[in-house]
Amino acid sequence: MSQQPGRIMAGEMAEQPAVLRRILQEGAPRIREVAAAIAARSPRFVLLTARGTSDNAALYAKYLLEIQLGLPCGLTSMSTTTAYGARPDLTDVLVITVSQSGGSPDLVASTKAAREAGAITLAVTNNPDSPLAAVSEFHIDILAGPEKALPATKTYTASLLALYLFVEGLRGGDGAAAKVLPDLATQVLSRQDEVRQLASRYRFAERMVITSRGYGYPTAKEAALKLMETSYIPALAYSGADLLHGPLAMVDNISPVIAVVTDGKGGQALQPVLDRLRGRGADLVVVGPSSQVEAASAGFALPTDGVPEDLQPILEILPLQRLAYEVTIARGQDPDAPRALAKVTETS
Repeated sequence: MSQQPGRIMAGEMAEQPAVLRRILQEGAPRIREVAAAIAARSPRFVLLTARGTSDNAALYAKYLLEIQLGLPCGLTSMSTTTAYGARPDLTDVLVITVSQSGGSPDLVASTKAAREAGAITLAVTNNPDSPLAAVSEFHIDILAGPEKALPATKTYTASLLALYLFVEGLRGGDGAAAKVLPDLATQVLSRQDEVRQLASRYRFAERMVITSRGYGYPTAKEAALKLMETSYIPALAYSGADLLHGPLAMVDNISPVIAVVTDGKGGQALQPVLDRLRGRGADLVVVGPSSQVEAASAGFALPTDGVPEDLQPILEILPLQRLAYEVTIARGQDPDAPRALAKVTETS
């Protein structure tokens, strides 16, 4: 008997409230300890290193570090080290490498080179016994448990929460605002029928555009990645500001657009973009607070009341993970096993 398509991905999506709770209860003390040790070293700059889904988690950390701590951050181009042999002076630079498996050779090599160049190195992984953890000075275990479906779901939200708690620790915060997340995640994940109804809009889509600003931008990028790797729909993620600088021309009244609207300054900055999209007659769906969803043709209202803007991405991605799953099932494909993909991608 063949296995039901998507069974593994669905199960792992459903685990996310328990994973978030585990991090808050079991992982938080260790994260605070690591953050205190690194804060004592007073890093002057942060470099974030990752691939794929973890790259989107790293982008979220970039927003946190720059907004909450005023620390300048950059996203690493690993080929400068692994292919070109560059050896920059990384004295007093914090290099954070985010990886679910901790096994990709280029991540390991670039982190090892960074440490040799004087960097403070931190690995954030789901595998404390990984090669990446071994070459890093510090390690944070995201405690997501084994993830078998090829599309990453629970390791993404676990990485976001671990990075949030780490940044909170760097600035002396206790991360108490995150305690509401497990229960809210359970509420969001229980609304599968709403997402399934939204998915019917995209069964025959030839392309999609996903946009956001601020803390929501990593969510847009991760949602696009999930849609592409599961349903094979070309999904283009743009910052709202970048969308206005040219790509808006491809949006018309049959172009599906998903806007991730955070309840806060990022959502406010996105408003002119939403107005332009409505003016072009775009098929606009909003994921965000209920007030924004009511003003759109369709959407998914998130329970954002009382949730700080910097924590909302952990909730925002949940219906979009489910959307990718439902669209894939509707198109007769198996989201557990996208073609041409492996769970551990080995790049060098």
